[in-house]
Amino acid sequence: TNALEDISFSLYPGDFTAIVGCSGCGKSTLLDLIGGFLPLQEREILYHPPNPKIGYMLQKDHLLEYRNIIDNITLGLEIHHQKTKENMDFVEKLMRQYGISAFSRSHPSQLSGGMRQRAALIRTLSIRPDFLLLDEPFSALDYQTRIEVAEDIFSILREQNIPVLLVTHDLSEAVSMADRIIVLGKRPGKIRNILTIDYEEETRPTPVAARSHPKFQQYFQQLWKELKTDGQSCTKTISASYEKA
Repeated sequence: TNALEDISFSLYPGDFTAIVGCSGCGKSTLLDLIGGFLPLQEREILYHPPNPKIGYMLQKDHLLEYRNIIDNITLGLEIHHQKTKENMDFVEKLMRQYGISAFSRSHPSQLSGGMRQRAALIRTLSIRPDFLLLDEPFSALDYQTRIEVAEDIFSILREQNIPVLLVTHDLSEAVSMADRIIVLGKRPGKIRNILTIDYEEETRPTPVAARSHPKFQQYFQQLWKELKTDGQSCTKTISASYEKA
């Protein structure tokens, strides 16, 4: 199956880019190609640095129940033999900053879904990746928790100043978090449009603040119309986002 065609874009430090499109248009495949999990059949992906550390956060947190939270978070460091004092201090700082340090010795089943997802992000960031791939990381959370965790993760990633590529079905999420939104058409996925999100503020609004900004609905409607042209199957995919907005 030819999943993707004519895909070309660049990511730079501090970029927060979202990818939206119908189910089956190749969004997750694109992340897997960038992450090196699938081989390219044509073209190439250029990285700088040439062999980057890539952080990949999935839909589920995949925390291991037999390990406590601190041991889950430092699993990558342990595998790569990088549990240095500097890296552990960095992990502990993030845990304090985002309210899970008191649960460092707890096990995953003792934490809420939002706290588990924060732990999963800190685990991903513990290796200090050169860029980050997010594959619908909030989809397993209830709506209120999803917004709260998105707010936290947004602030963490802005502070890290690394390129972020987010795949999401939720148009509200894309418009409230991203600086750019890549719109993919139906399979084989091609770039239909790249929408720049500019709230014309000195400081980019947080996801919660962005949702009440006058320009939010304008961007949302633009995306909605763009995807609606792909037909009924695509409309069903994004109808939940439209109702929430």
